[in-house]
Amino acid sequence: MTAPHTLSLIGIGCGDPSQLTRAAIRAINAANLILIPRKGAEKADLADLRRAICAEVLTNAATRIVEFDLPARGAERDDYKTGVDEWHDAVAVAWAEQIAAHLGHEGRVALLIWGDPSLYDSSLRIARRLRPEPSIEVVPGVTAIQALCAAHALPLNEVGEPFLVTTGRRLRERGWPEDADTVVVMLDGGTAFQSLDPAGLHIWWGAYLGMPEQIILSGPLAAIATQIAETRRSARERHGWIMDSYILKRTSA
Repeated sequence: MTAPHTLSLIGIGCGDPSQLTRAAIRAINAANLILIPRKGAEKADLADLRRAICAEVLTNAATRIVEFDLPARGAERDDYKTGVDEWHDAVAVAWAEQIAAHLGHEGRVALLIWGDPSLYDSSLRIARRLRPEPSIEVVPGVTAIQALCAAHALPLNEVGEPFLVTTGRRLRERGWPEDADTVVVMLDGGTAFQSLDPAGLHIWWGAYLGMPEQIILSGPLAAIATQIAETRRSARERHGWIMDSYILKRTSA
């Protein structure tokens, strides 16, 4: 049985509209409906960027653009995964309501995904909660990891060595991962690197990657951790939000 809707999750990079691929532009113009989530006044920049991308590349006059309020995430709970699941359920309901109201029983709907929909983004998990489940199309985009490495002109892995991608929460709770010389940290709501013994560690940090507001800092963790933490606090206060990531390496690697 053919799915009634096609849902395109389109990676739009990390803030620079020039990071859009030709495939992303084709998918934007193929959509009957583009949904732009609003995440409150503090994160208005994120909706503004999506509007700017549509204004620049959307040439299909028949495509409708609809903005909607994204459900707020609840307070952090001891059972982290259950809290995330409940939030994802609420987001899926919001998507479904907008699709039903503005697209009807069939057609193509698109969401413009910051970074890449297949890496450290929950859009695919949310999409599979929709009933009936749509046909899902993923258009990959530039990831925060790629943008961070490019900003620092940094090769991610050491020669012949792996790297590990983890979260700030896990780094804070479990410390430096065993047998890892290079660690990429995503989704850090704070500064988990400050929980580590800084001896022998080097950090490459970046925020608002690809945007005019981009900030990057690097150096020995012992020397620069406090500066990064203060820069991060000040930037978040100034903009009302922050997206950042960082790479840690053992200097002996």
